[in-house]
Amino acid sequence: MRRLPSPPAIIMLRDFFHDKEFFSALFRLWLPISLQQFVFSLLNLVSVMMIGQLGETSVAAVGLANQILFLLHLLLFGVGSGAAIFIAQFWGKHDLENIRRVLGICLGLNLLGALIFSFIALVIPELALGVYTRDPAVIALGSEYLRITGLSYFAIAISTSYAITLRSTGNVRLPVAVSILALCLGAALNWALIFGELGLPALGVRGSAIGTTLARFVEGALLLFVAYATRSVAAASWHELTRIDFAFLKSILKNIIPVTLNEIGWSVGISTYSLIFARIGTESVAAVSIAATIEMLAFVPFVGLANSAAVLIGNRIGAEEEHKAFDYARRLMILVLVVGVFIGGAIYFSAETTLGFYKIDSQTRQFTQNILTIMAFALSVKVANMMLIVGILRAGGDTRASALIDVGTLWLVGLPAAALGAFVFDLPVYWVFALTISDEVCKVILASWRVFSKKWIRNLARQHSGVGL
Repeated sequence: MRRLPSPPAIIMLRDFFHDKEFFSALFRLWLPISLQQFVFSLLNLVSVMMIGQLGETSVAAVGLANQILFLLHLLLFGVGSGAAIFIAQFWGKHDLENIRRVLGICLGLNLLGALIFSFIALVIPELALGVYTRDPAVIALGSEYLRITGLSYFAIAISTSYAITLRSTGNVRLPVAVSILALCLGAALNWALIFGELGLPALGVRGSAIGTTLARFVEGALLLFVAYATRSVAAASWHELTRIDFAFLKSILKNIIPVTLNEIGWSVGISTYSLIFARIGTESVAAVSIAATIEMLAFVPFVGLANSAAVLIGNRIGAEEEHKAFDYARRLMILVLVVGVFIGGAIYFSAETTLGFYKIDSQTRQFTQNILTIMAFALSVKVANMMLIVGILRAGGDTRASALIDVGTLWLVGLPAAALGAFVFDLPVYWVFALTISDEVCKVILASWRVFSKKWIRNLARQHSGVGL
């Protein structure tokens, strides 16, 4: 009896899953990175809930104060992402010497960024928060929070540099384990110091800042100790970190700078969204802050996928297997779109239950629920852009095109639309939030075209391996 041919959908599904090597490598990277992001997002959500017990003013104060840390994180992420492009490709060639030279550049730039943001947090917090809000109570509480957490920025810069190096060379378990330990410690200290548990004083917002800062210092010290004690790839000597001449520095910065400027331009744009929401009202800031923590939790698998993609694709390009790098990119795009639909649905159906944990007034609750509905339907587009920009284009060394697409759509489409909605048409905060999705739609069209053109695949390890040696 002759067998009937398989339907086209079955054939496509079988072809998609045929590469066991790809899925095995992806899972080994994705699981620990996603676990770290999940714990971070979950504990951040718990922290916001704990702050939420103190009222809308406390939620708004901590939310706006964390905008300063958000800007620093994105600067560190920009430098780290640029460095990770080279580290992943150099690891594909097993070039340990150049990996450690890139770590030295990354560490120096990140410490410089930490110095600038520490100055803002410790010396002029009122001026910085005054950009976002005119509420004196929010500014006072937020400034108190910043004057404590600003001390931790150097520890964050060091942790980020070493964690990115370890992750880009396939060692994701070490930084993840250290980070999860620090996050759990931070959450426990927040609980004890906010509410006065375990015999400690009840310090409210100030207690949250102290707990968070102590956890950051523990994370940085522990990561350095374990990285050098185990003689990992990141265990570079002072000589290896500083063995950088002008030619090598110039060749690396040529690609790091566009990524960093990309993150600065994007982060300032996202921070400008926060400014727009803050000008609408304190309830709007609280609603967006709550929704943002839920979105962060929803992004967990996609952050893991994008970072795993950057390592896998970078390694393949460094090993001069460009055809396999493109095949990986195609598979990953399909994966994030499918998962995005499912998680968007979960946000939509669980919104009302989730908001039951917050002690907020009815107006703030309604604003937040409307924002979550919009967020649920837009999630697939947003996570597709994360994969396209962070996981694929940057991994291939196409830093200039990715920066133009990422920042250009934000400043030319999203921000003007949101500003018009808030200040000209006087729309409620959830409709203004909906207008911010306009840049994501433009971005996904342009970035997809760039990926399928294959112009993004560039072997930077081959171009720079002999520079300055």
